[in-house]
Amino acid sequence: MNIENIEAFLYVCQLGSFNKAAEALYLTQPSVTARIQSLEREINMKLFHRNGNKISITEKGEYFFPHAQKILQAYQEAKYGLNQVIIPYELVIGSALSISNNILPDILPAFKSEFKDVRIKMVTGHSKDILHKVINKEVDFGIVRTETHPQVKSIRLYHDPISLIVPKGHDFLEKEKVTVEEISKHPLIFFDYGSMDWLMIHRLFLSNNVNPNIYLEVDNMETAKNLVLEGLGISFLPEHCVRKELANEELFRVEMEPHVKINISIDCIYLKDKPKSVFMDFLETKLFEQ
Repeated sequence: MNIENIEAFLYVCQLGSFNKAAEALYLTQPSVTARIQSLEREINMKLFHRNGNKISITEKGEYFFPHAQKILQAYQEAKYGLNQVIIPYELVIGSALSISNNILPDILPAFKSEFKDVRIKMVTGHSKDILHKVINKEVDFGIVRTETHPQVKSIRLYHDPISLIVPKGHDFLEKEKVTVEEISKHPLIFFDYGSMDWLMIHRLFLSNNVNPNIYLEVDNMETAKNLVLEGLGISFLPEHCVRKELANEELFRVEMEPHVKINISIDCIYLKDKPKSVFMDFLETKLFEQ
């Protein structure tokens, strides 16, 4: 079975057009058509309904689609396995700063053990910056707090709870639970103005008809965490950002009354016209274990 024919079939399915598939594959439209026709003859089934310039996948084509994905992925993995003994592969991963600081160091040793000849280059930044790098093909894929864009696909890796975090010696540590009204009387450090996290926390105060005492606003959660460590205020921070500080009793989680459940999502994002790689599968498995 010709792998180029299968690749053309997958591109037509994902892009919904022979012309768009041809552009993505740097081929002419007749070349893509010829590959699809060759594949249809080989497997003896019609994969697309054609009505002028419009196409739609047949029921047989829908059945074949996931199998074609597995065939292409298996081919790519085999090709990588053969090449890595000769040519080291460079993988460029984009990551939100807090994820690269607090999660990836625990995962990358196992990754390097699995893919010994892969050279890894890490690029960090704000989640929106990483999204743009994925779109501009500056990184192979990104690990970010949820970002959406019509050119990218995302894989939900896990949900990360956000908690009220305070430093050593804070008054709240003498209480079992605190209210939103009590929190509003203490200096708060907010991060990432306008993000979904920021909006959810602001809504928490607005729904209780109180105004937060915003002492500082910063552009990333790592800075917010460090300011809390210095005792400059308290903050709502995700679990992955403060896991080590909580374990070392440098920072402390405070429960709220009534209980408030706020989560952020950690996603892996990659271009829609690019197949999901074996590297993403590995990281997805490891991150689910976190």
